Order: sequence, then structure tokens, then C-alpha cells
Amino acid sequence: MEDRDPQSARTLYGTAAPDAAARRFAVGPLAFDLVGGNLRAIRFGGIEVVRGIQYLVRDRDWGTLTPDISDLQVDEKDGELALGFTAHCIGPDGDRLTYRARIVARADGLSFTVEAVAIDDVTVNRLGFCVLHPAGLAGAPLRVEHGDGRAEDSVFPERIDPWQPFTDIAALIHRQNGLTVACRLDGDGFEMEDQRNWSDASYKTYVRPLAKPWPYEVPAGTIDRQSVHIAITGDAPRKISTQGRIVEIELGAPIGTMPRVGLALTPEQAATDRGLRGALKEAGVQDLLLSFAAYAGHGFAEMQALADVVEGLPQRRTLECVIAATGDLDAELRAVVDQVNRAGLHIDAVAIYPAPDLQSTPPGSAWPACPPLADVYAAARRAFPGLPLGGGMFGYFTELNRKRPPLDALDFLSHATCPIVHAADDLSVMQSLEAIPHIMRSARAIMGGLPYRLGPVTIGMRQNPYGSRTMPNPNRERIAMAGRDPRQDGAFAAAWTVGYAAATEDGALDTLTLGALSGPLGVIGDKGPRPVFAAVAALAKMAGRTRRACRSAAPGEVAAVATAEVVLFANLTAGDRIARIGAMEIALPPFGIASVPLV
Repeated sequence: MEDRDPQSARTLYGTAAPDAAARRFAVGPLAFDLVGGNLRAIRFGGIEVVRGIQYLVRDRDWGTLTPDISDLQVDEKDGELALGFTAHCIGPDGDRLTYRARIVARADGLSFTVEAVAIDDVTVNRLGFCVLHPAGLAGAPLRVEHGDGRAEDSVFPERIDPWQPFTDIAALIHRQNGLTVACRLDGDGFEMEDQRNWSDASYKTYVRPLAKPWPYEVPAGTIDRQSVHIAITGDAPRKISTQGRIVEIELGAPIGTMPRVGLALTPEQAATDRGLRGALKEAGVQDLLLSFAAYAGHGFAEMQALADVVEGLPQRRTLECVIAATGDLDAELRAVVDQVNRAGLHIDAVAIYPAPDLQSTPPGSAWPACPPLADVYAAARRAFPGLPLGGGMFGYFTELNRKRPPLDALDFLSHATCPIVHAADDLSVMQSLEAIPHIMRSARAIMGGLPYRLGPVTIGMRQNPYGSRTMPNPNRERIAMAGRDPRQDGAFAAAWTVGYAAATEDGALDTLTLGALSGPLGVIGDKGPRPVFAAVAALAKMAGRTRRACRSAAPGEVAAVATAEVVLFANLTAGDRIARIGAMEIALPPFGIASVPLV
């Protein structure tokens, strides 16, 4: 984040708390950023060859501990750059760990070595290196060298892999733009996961196989040594020229219909939402997603609260119901139907999710006891005859990809997304938009022509499938897995939302649910409409219209979504940009959005 006064920062990001500062280093054609003790955007001749090298300590809920960095030393001589620093981490139970890091960079590569010492008995889910390769490498040639000496020639997966595409990794060697990039890992076992599942724009190679027990204890006094080595061969490409502040936008042919736009309602926010019915009309959304947690004790009072909010409203209503699914399915669903009828709640569709699927099942772990989804959906058909029935996952594409429902039992498929499962810095959240087209194509490959209702799409996490809670965020910081993200209050969320919609071209979506009406994930805050409200309202006006293909010359800087009548632009950066479409130029302030008529 650029240096800004506190009020300007709050306007853009919803908080005056700074993002982690990046310090840029270069040796010949090799360049990288040092951010929070980790390496980001490793480039060779201006081309990003590795997205990141991170040394992470993750607690029992997969929360990432923030290291306290000290004693940074920088030494540059004879074409070599050496960095060193000490880091201290404290877990949620007060358990302490410290490590010493050393980074040595030359014109043809770098090494990153860490020696960690547990001061106390430390409980972690992961301790060590993760290497991120950019999502843009999908389909690129890849050679994998394994710990047992085997080697295999493959590619980075094009369709999102639900499990680990590669295990027992000693080295990854890929070709890109005439370069050969070798990444060698030492100190423990490594395997890869396809982070596009979570809308991260990367393939992640991480330490310690998930098949091993976790969380696990690192006894006091334990010393852990790991290292990552990057070697690059080939001629450095010419420096890639950038367009500067002007970004060209090109409109293409018609590609279908803009999706309906929805918002979520919860019983917990019903008292607030009842007073926002006028604002809901102003937003102009076509769909309402009514969340009901039967498994967690929601009953008639909660159903009545939802009914009171939506009474007389014209939007299509889908009841999103999570059931316990531990006993008689028919009896449990009949109780839900009874509550719907007693509350006088009219619904147009229902989506049913069994509670055991709220928690993700990682590779190597046993699936929780759960009735077959075919049985769950059959019971739902009996309970709600004649209503369109949806399923999929209450959680994210990861869970849908790993547990695919019987499509012939459903009328539509749904899942949510959240970009802060693994990282919450501003760059990672905006880069998550690169992963959305991959999710669209992979989801379509699973569901065929079934209607696709995507959402809720939120920056903050509404439910944590990977731990016992979402992370608290009392100081309004950028925290992975936080249920309350401060950027929801800023212009950042509005730009991100438009960028998200622009990235869904390949999804042929029926509905895009863009967060909630109010609350931490809402378009309306305590002080009135948030900036994201305008983004949602603009997209709602485009719903149902013929969509046109839209290409940005710099998609990481300016996004655009278009119909035959209007183009909606978003500046995805913290600097000024100009979007140029034909002879028309549109000035966009930092994270600004603009709706421009074409006729």
C-alpha cells in the first residue's frame, strides 16, 4: 500500500492499518520483493517466474502467525546480494518459536534458507516453506524430480486438480518464455496443491505431506532447517513495456447473458435488514439467498425473522439450508418445511447442504460420517415437491471439486468463494481474480449445462471449513481467514467486486451473489451504504442483458464488464488509471469504478 494519510487509507481500505511493506531488490535481470520476511514476485527480465517463497508457521486452525522481524542485514558485493534477519512467532496459546533466515541472490537465481528453533512446545499444522508458481503457468511443461530419484515430465494442471497433482517433490523445473526455471527444496517432504481451488492465483508446493498427522507438536529445543534454491537459465527477455496509466479495453462479440445478482440474508442480521428494505430496492438485485442453519439450532424464530425481512419483496428467494443429517432425513426436513409454512415464508427454490460437509476433508484424512448426497437430495425432493433443488457446497470450490454431487438429482449447483483463506495482503486478494476464470472453466467441466449459482462471493470468510472458527480481527487488519475484513468498508471491495464479475465470462452464470445486505459481509454498514453497494447496484442493472466479451490489455490493473449498452470499469490498483475504449477515455481514481453508456 502506498503511504497515505489515515483518512485516505480508510476511504480506500476501510482501515488505517498499513499493509505489509514491500522492499524491492535486484541483481542483474533478477528482481524480487521482500514482504514480511517472505519473497514475492520473483522476476527475471521482468517476467514473473515464481510468485512467492514463504516460510510459514500455521496454527491448529490454519491461522498464519505473523512473524516479528528484526535485525535485517543487507550486504551487496561482487554481484551477490545477501539478506539476513531474525523472526519471532507467538502462537495463540503463547507458544514461541524463532528462526534465522538467510537469502542469497545472484543474477541467475537465489537461495532462501531458514533455521528455526522451538522455544516452547509449539503446536502447528505446518512449519516451513511454501513455494508459489503463478496460475498463468497452467498447461506449461513441468519436470518433477522426486525424493526417491524418479523424474516425470508433465504440465501444470489446466483443470483445477482436487487433490495433490504431485507428491514427494525434490525439485520442480518448468519452461517459460524461453527460460528454464529450477526450484529445488531441501529439509523435509514436499507436495503440491492446486491453490486455484481456493481462488488463490497459484500452484503451491508446501512442506510436510497432509497425510501425516496434524496438528502436531514441535518439542521445545527442536531445530528445523529447510531451504529453497531457484536457478534460472536462458537469455533474459527484453524488459516488458507497460502501458503506464492508460489501459486499452477491447469489446468483443456477444457471449451470453449477464447473470442475475443476489445478496444474502441471515437471521442474525434480520433486525437490521428489516430497516433496509428501501436500500435493498435501490440496489436492484434480482435474488435473495436466505441462510438457515437447522443443524445449529435455527428454528421457527429464525425462519420468522427471515420471513419478516422479505415479506412483499419481489426478488426470487432461495432458502439455503444446512441440516444436521445425522438421523431421519425426512423428519429433519419436514421440520424445516413446517417452520417455512408457519412463518408464511414464500420461497422459489431451496438448496440443501449436510452439516458434515461444512468441514473440509484434506487429502489423506477420513471423510466424516454423512448420508449419501443422493439420499439427502431425495429427501429434499420429498419435503419440497415442485421447488427447484440446489446443492453443491456451502463452502468453496475446493470442497465441491473433492466431493462432487450427483448432478441428475439437482436443478442447480452452488458454491461460495473467499480470497483470504491463505493470504490477506492487498496484492494477493486482487490477484485472486486471476483464478476466477480457472474456477469457472473447471466448475463448468463438472456440472455441464446445469445452472450455476455462484456465491456468496465475499472477501471476509463467512465460515471456516478448515478450522474451528474464523479469525478474530479486532484491530481491523488484513488477516487470513478473518470473518470481518476491513476492506469491505473501502473502495477496494467495490473494485474487487467489479473485477470478480468481469472474471466470470466463462461461467455462464445463472446468479452471482455478491455478499450480504448488511453485517460484516454486507453492502451496507453501520454508517450507511458501503462503496461496494454502488458496484452491486451497477451489476444488478446489467443483469439479464446480452453480455459482450471484454478484454483488458492490463487485466491486473483495469477490469471491465460490458453489455451492448454499458461498460462497467474498475481500477484494481492504488494509483490513478485511464481506461481507453475506442476514442473514449475514462479517468479512474485509486480503486475507482465507473459505469459508462455505449449508446
